[in-house]
Amino acid sequence: MDQALSKTPHEATATQQQYGSLQLPHGQLQLPVYMPDATLGVVRSIDSSDLERHAVQAVVMNTFHLMQHPGSSTVQALGGLHTMSSWPHPIVTDSGGFQAYSLIQQNARFGSLDADGISFKPEGAERKFHLTPEKAVQLQMSYDTDVVMCLDYCTHVDAPFATQEEAVLRTIAWAKRCKSEFVRLVEQKRLAPEKRPHLFGVIQGGGSHELRKRCAEALLEIGFDGYGYGGWPLDAQGKLLTDIIGYTRELIPAQFPMHALGVGHPDNVVECTRLGYGMFDSAMPTRDARHARLYVFNRQASEIEGKGKWFSYVYINDDKYIKDSAPISNLCDCLSCTRYTRAYLRHLFKVNDSLFFRLATIHNLRFMTMLTQRLREGYYARG
Repeated sequence: MDQALSKTPHEATATQQQYGSLQLPHGQLQLPVYMPDATLGVVRSIDSSDLERHAVQAVVMNTFHLMQHPGSSTVQALGGLHTMSSWPHPIVTDSGGFQAYSLIQQNARFGSLDADGISFKPEGAERKFHLTPEKAVQLQMSYDTDVVMCLDYCTHVDAPFATQEEAVLRTIAWAKRCKSEFVRLVEQKRLAPEKRPHLFGVIQGGGSHELRKRCAEALLEIGFDGYGYGGWPLDAQGKLLTDIIGYTRELIPAQFPMHALGVGHPDNVVECTRLGYGMFDSAMPTRDARHARLYVFNRQASEIEGKGKWFSYVYINDDKYIKDSAPISNLCDCLSCTRYTRAYLRHLFKVNDSLFFRLATIHNLRFMTMLTQRLREGYYARG
């Protein structure tokens, strides 16, 4: 085995701090970074030039969905995800474990999970899919991704201790298999260090400090380039699980980037950044946009203080915007705010024109990229 890969594939770059940068094969990420979900190879309603124009640095795509549509052989035939989607910048791929787990939890007839991996057949699918740790790595690397996520065993935070412990043991076992397959493929493909994707392990353990510690220590021993917070990040009331999320960050040395998987609410991005996380993804901002819930800053400032006070929502469907000639936000420089009025956006929404979905999505994404920029500037200013 290549000695340089035996512990941490990118140990030479591991000194980058979570509020610094992360060099990936298709570009450098300035952290913290919000990455919109391009689940099936597209951020719904917009194209790659819209993303570039509004300072999106990277996107997250999903192995669970891509292996079904358009299918892995098609992605490869089209030259990988970057070429297929005309997105030359970094792409992070989710292993698909969370989606497969959710599908099976929804109805056991859709599949099963055992020590070898996850078997599933979504409703309407013509065949059954089998996702093993090795297969998850093989698919992601064949997609030419920048960050490969290990297959993990996801649980709900309220699941009993025995279930959480089983998930941790299986996550660790799968992580070892993922690392082994990753090293094999890197050596087989003779990838130079700068061309090699990063490999992230995912820390499970539910709400248990003991299990989170056990999982984190085992993953650190295996050695990864970065780590993800695994499991649903919210409680039953939809509130961020600040205690366990913060504790999990403390378990990982600061030089390793951490991805708060599924975190995308603006307040939660701010809180997790303060806890030490540098990477975020969620469908929430783009989904909110399509449902006429638009984000706006309440003041022009580099400091983000006061939960729920520094930003608010514009519900563009409201009657009060029928003749409103103001932009969505005077503090935003996106296409929607520099060219169109609230009244026009509301009109587009009411007539169900596809232009609304594009303009609204662009606005919320620009809000998120401006937010992470403010956070970077705020933290650097404190330094």
